[in-house]
Amino acid sequence: MRLSRRELIALMLGAPALATGCSSPPVVPLHGELLGQSFDIGHRLRDGFRPRPADDQWRNVQVAIVGGGAAGLSAGRALLQGKCDDFVVLELELVAGGTSRSDKAGDIAYPWGAHYVPVPLADNKPLIRLFTEMGVVESLAADGSPVVAEQYLCRDPEERLFYQGEWIEGLYPATGASQEDHMQLKAFRELIDLFAAWRDSSGRRAFAIPTSLATDDKEIMELDKLSMADWLRGNGFYSPRLHWLVDYSCRDDYGLSAETTSAWAGLLYFASRLRAPGADHQPLISWPEGNGRIINYLAEVIGPRLQTGMAVTQLTPVTSDKGDFVEVTCFNTQTQSVTGLRARHVIFAAPQFLAPRLITEFTERTKRKTDEFEYGSWFVANLHLKDRPPQKQGYPLCWDNVMFRSRSLGYVVATHQAGRDYGPTVLTWYYPFTESHTREVREKLLKATWADLADVVLTDLEVPHPQIRQLVERLDIFRWGHAMIRPKPGFISSQQRRDARHPDGRIHFANTDLSGVALFEEAFDHGCRAADEVLSALPQDRV
Repeated sequence: MRLSRRELIALMLGAPALATGCSSPPVVPLHGELLGQSFDIGHRLRDGFRPRPADDQWRNVQVAIVGGGAAGLSAGRALLQGKCDDFVVLELELVAGGTSRSDKAGDIAYPWGAHYVPVPLADNKPLIRLFTEMGVVESLAADGSPVVAEQYLCRDPEERLFYQGEWIEGLYPATGASQEDHMQLKAFRELIDLFAAWRDSSGRRAFAIPTSLATDDKEIMELDKLSMADWLRGNGFYSPRLHWLVDYSCRDDYGLSAETTSAWAGLLYFASRLRAPGADHQPLISWPEGNGRIINYLAEVIGPRLQTGMAVTQLTPVTSDKGDFVEVTCFNTQTQSVTGLRARHVIFAAPQFLAPRLITEFTERTKRKTDEFEYGSWFVANLHLKDRPPQKQGYPLCWDNVMFRSRSLGYVVATHQAGRDYGPTVLTWYYPFTESHTREVREKLLKATWADLADVVLTDLEVPHPQIRQLVERLDIFRWGHAMIRPKPGFISSQQRRDARHPDGRIHFANTDLSGVALFEEAFDHGCRAADEVLSALPQDRV
């Protein structure tokens, strides 16, 4: 059964939205599309679809990379830099990039997911080298910190919050805050400073991005046993405004509430972005198309080795008198044809839950399970506006625009970074499905039509922008199923997560799942690491 309009608005936006949503007619733009990942082939694979290529449809390759998201593309670039050019990147979707993919309408580029990267700290040298290649980093400071070209730093005004009927600067709801609220915010920041200053006996930070640079000290890892909300309460923080800010941050980066986010992950969000105690958070690097700019660069570097519309249906390790290799079976979703690769090595850059489904006898051979890997779903909309929403007072339109107490994350403005402050634009609106949405509810949501979901988006945006329905010319929606790993309490320190990065023979793993937090820096780090493993092993291969 489909949800009624009233049920859908209440489910996604909460009871307060019913007053606005159900008083407005369900008018939506004239056209738009409901997009999403390739659920059909995924369900066929789940149900046992395992085609076999004909004998003449096999070829040899040194490396096959499964997955053309940020990790897979980063691995491909690293292989090229290591003088290995005999590889392919196999991506199920017709557009590479995963949750960092982007699009363009006319001369306006916009994201479909991730849309910024904090300026890396000096110790993240591999990422600094990538950004230097891209022309984003102009030079290095004396301490090795990158100097980012001005046009790539998120321009002002950066962010605002719709609170008590008006737009205010920043994301903290400061209007009407009591002295106690301000004292708790100050005390929270002082505790974050302590974490930013903390070092273990090896000089590693408590929290760092990528997380491979952070400590594994028991004192810090113990934080994974708590939720972020429990950590706040345990440290005497009860200010509703502070709790809202922290909850929003957890939803923004992890798709979880503060009640269900590991305290380790919640503190990572705040402490890892500080260069030093007392410093501001690292500035943000952004482009109109978000992290799609990085994806497009990596795809251009890799060139024709990137093959889209290719569903990997099976990976089978083989030991023979001619050498060891991995059989990779591929199904072309466009031609419906089946081909095979005999790869010396495979980099598995797909979500970890697919490993036992695609890799023959994976569980039996490795004794590893993946049931603790939990993924969040997201709903992203791009609204094509003929003009900006009118505003007579309050803080002006920013790059990031958030509504207090909305279950959405608000929206970013595609033309902001390009300095186009008037006229047509595209707003990218984000919605994470947090812990309250059961599997049954998600199945009902999958049955929702484009018009249903477009109405939810417009109902949410009507609160700060009453005329939004008259300004939208097109509204496209993307449903992300297994969008990103969820760092719930206990997962970061789990044995499953720690074991997942270890190779299975000639199959190497690279994905943000292995870190437990779905950030571009983690995908890049794992892609480079897996490529290094392969490059180290290739000269030792038996031919």
